[in-house]
Amino acid sequence: MKILFVGDVFGRPGRAALTDLLPELRAKEGFFDFVVINCENAAAGFGMTEKLMIELFDSGVDVMTSGNHIWDKKEFVPVLDRETRVLRPANYPPGAPGRGYGVFEKNGRRLGVINLQGRAFMPEVDCPFRTADAILLKLDCNTVFVDFHAEATAEKVAMARFLDGRVSSVVGTHTHVQTADEAVLPKGTAYLTDVGMTGAHGGVIGMQYASVMPKFLTGVPSKFEVDDSDVRLQGAIIELDDETGRACDIRRVDIRRAEREK
Repeated sequence: MKILFVGDVFGRPGRAALTDLLPELRAKEGFFDFVVINCENAAAGFGMTEKLMIELFDSGVDVMTSGNHIWDKKEFVPVLDRETRVLRPANYPPGAPGRGYGVFEKNGRRLGVINLQGRAFMPEVDCPFRTADAILLKLDCNTVFVDFHAEATAEKVAMARFLDGRVSSVVGTHTHVQTADEAVLPKGTAYLTDVGMTGAHGGVIGMQYASVMPKFLTGVPSKFEVDDSDVRLQGAIIELDDETGRACDIRRVDIRRAEREK
């Protein structure tokens, strides 16, 4: 099984990079059994809308994961209860809308997807480690992908070690900065601390530099504006053994649109 995971699709530039470059990436790689994206920043950097969700599914996305910003557009929250292909972190307390995991089928293949959120330097949520344990007791699937939406590298590494051999892959999101530590761990779990961001890299993690600096300099909130320079698609390609669920390989993806257009 070959999975493409696309990191934090950020605003209009990120959506354009995904829809523009995904067909080219498919052609280069031959195929992807599943395309999974983190969608929590798709709507101008904050949250998601139903219209954009439909557009992204139509572009070839199979499953969407998210994080703490999935709640930013209040009108989208009810969609989480009825659209099973869009996940929010599973370790939000009971009663939160939506679901945090699922098993998805396509062309005779099955992929379990779990969405978790960290607690270090993040909003208060239930324990992601105990939540993962509980889900794995219920999940009837031997190929399992985990999006761990967390700030601290140590927490992400700890989750990967905790789940090594019990899931196929643990890939981090949230910082929007792609790391260079991809590896298949000793018991067969593919790992990457952060898959990066699909969007503009010329500003400050997706936003225009000039719109962000007033808050850093004065502490007074300012209106952030989405940047549109140095647009890239960042992600990871993960190859799994269908029978064992163990990872065979994980490779980072970092494609600049400017390079592609020259």
